[in-house]
Amino acid sequence: MALLYADLDALRASAADVRIVTSDGQTIAAHSYVLASASPVLERMIDRAWRGAGGCTIRVLGVPSDAVLAFLHLLYASSADEEVAAAHGPQLLALAHAYRVPWLKRAAEAAVAARLTPDRAVDMLKLAALCDAPRLRAACARVAAKDFAAVEASEGWRFARRHDPALELELLQLLEDRDQRQARWARERASREACGQLADAMDSLDRIFASTAGSTGKPPCAKGDSGDVSGTCEEGLRLLMRHFAGCARKAAPGGCARCKRLLQLFRLHASVCDRSAEKDQEDQPCRVPLCSHFTAKMQAEKADKTWRLLVKKVTRARAMARLAGRQVPEAVAMSWARYNSSSSKWAKLR
Repeated sequence: MALLYADLDALRASAADVRIVTSDGQTIAAHSYVLASASPVLERMIDRAWRGAGGCTIRVLGVPSDAVLAFLHLLYASSADEEVAAAHGPQLLALAHAYRVPWLKRAAEAAVAARLTPDRAVDMLKLAALCDAPRLRAACARVAAKDFAAVEASEGWRFARRHDPALELELLQLLEDRDQRQARWARERASREACGQLADAMDSLDRIFASTAGSTGKPPCAKGDSGDVSGTCEEGLRLLMRHFAGCARKAAPGGCARCKRLLQLFRLHASVCDRSAEKDQEDQPCRVPLCSHFTAKMQAEKADKTWRLLVKKVTRARAMARLAGRQVPEAVAMSWARYNSSSSKWAKLR
């Protein structure tokens, strides 16, 4: 420790004008200009102490003298030392919050969160609430969710159940919020994947009917016309259309589930189709079967809210897929590379 605090000892050898008194009565000499420049709280305490008649004495209580010495060392160094932050993380977090040293508070919070264990999760959650440390609070929730049995076996959890029910309720609420958030993310991810698959199906319908339907007069699902299938989506659509062509249950009461699914895909294609239903001089109409029929039917009948929302999501997924497949210009790629390199550089400095 003597080598670690060599710079502080060298400065203390000069004309120190402040005495720091710790909880165990130890006195540490320091310099007012260093403390005042590092902390506005210490600056006000020094101003009040100079107005008194007993010299400039500041009491730093509530933490061991080693933690106070580490706190002063970091204030003199004006930088975070990982070894010191790891050794006195909770005490430094409390001191940095009390004396308003933001950079030290961030470093101490990161050090405590990185070394968090289930047996200390409840204690550190209380510290995070007292010191307004949201990152440490989130880390406590992650550790508790990963191994809640170890948290329940800790002394901090037993103390909270006996004497601090608000802390127990806060931890349980954090776990519930985390579970609900993960379930919501899973639903949104599944919805995006489903819309992406539907967008691929719409593009596959365009590709299937674009080349052969108007020229050969032969349905694309007939044998010998499948050619090279680019993916499982096109192959599945061809099989579904082949089933629809020979299915005898599609006109029966109740119908066929597979045929209904194909008609729903045709209806969805008509809803997201960006081609004109009528042939003009410049652009050809859509060749997908029933596209014009479903378009006219939707214009006559207003679709329900759920269908409009599905159409909106599939249209967005289709547009994003086209943007993702588009080649980025070289100038834009170079600009992104410079931005990413500068962002990582500033992140290291922070």
